[in-house]
Amino acid sequence: MASKKAKQDVKEGKYINPYTDFGFKKIFGTEANKDLLRDFLQTLLQLKGRITRQNYLNSARLGRSEKDRSAVFDIYCETNRGEKFIVEMQKAKQKYFKDRSVYYASFPIQEQAKRGDAWDFELKAIYTVGILDFVFDENRDETEKYYYHVQLSDTDTHEVFYDKLTFVYIEMPKFTKNQDELETLFDKWLFALKNLSRLQDRPKALRGRIFKKLFEISEFENLTTEEKKAYDESLKNYWDIKNVIDTAVEEAEQKKDKVIEEKDKALEEKDKVIEEKDKVLEEKDKVLEEKDKALEEKDKALEEKDKVLEEQEKAIEEKNKIIEELQRQVDQKNNPS
Repeated sequence: MASKKAKQDVKEGKYINPYTDFGFKKIFGTEANKDLLRDFLQTLLQLKGRITRQNYLNSARLGRSEKDRSAVFDIYCETNRGEKFIVEMQKAKQKYFKDRSVYYASFPIQEQAKRGDAWDFELKAIYTVGILDFVFDENRDETEKYYYHVQLSDTDTHEVFYDKLTFVYIEMPKFTKNQDELETLFDKWLFALKNLSRLQDRPKALRGRIFKKLFEISEFENLTTEEKKAYDESLKNYWDIKNVIDTAVEEAEQKKDKVIEEKDKALEEKDKVIEEKDKVLEEKDKVLEEKDKALEEKDKALEEKDKVLEEQEKAIEEKNKIIEELQRQVDQKNNPS
């Protein structure tokens, strides 16, 4: 089921899919299409006019020793100003993707070290660009924000402390603008990258030399026979990866639903136990209430009894007084003095 879903989401249409390795490198990683990469980077990083030319570098970078880890970039290039750009299309979510970005950026930093000669440690700017086919977990609730421009800054003033190390991330799933909502060149580039493989013709909003070339070189029928074979294989790999991701997400959702269901059942059982406990306490309260009433009645009876005894004692006292008076009178009569 997940496999069908993946293939439905990524249709093999008139234009190649930029999310595939072949498509991304065909558009941005070839000498013939340098101008597309240059326009995209200048638009993305607001560097209009600063990049007049760029050279592609070997995308496989090795550490300084055999023990050091290596890195492979999707696209790695250098401008006429010595600035270096790492550009990656990241299809699958990776737990430590930000850490990996920083690690990758360390290679062009180390490469600038001058060996043998005195070096004042001056560095050329380095830009790491991540075009993401996923959303960072910590940014999931920020549905309107999909562009992140990161530099070293002071935590108190929020002013940029160092502007030669830049990380840019674009969360493509959050970009949902349609053709009528495209206002800036940046909007148009993101729309083209996200929807190219679904389009049948170049939209009116994407006019101009750059987008004309983009659509021309991306048309499947314009590829050579070898390129078509390479693209089909790349597209298959993309579907396989997407299928794995969709299956993992689906299984995670099922597990989540099961956990929630079990939690709901446990809460329901707990509510039943509490309800039964409340009933027992209610019955106990009733018994105590009846007992209190009985004690109250008993107290009233005792009080009435005490009143009767008090009346009897008063009557006896009066009787004794009468007897005492009579006895006195008898004594006076018998002893008249």
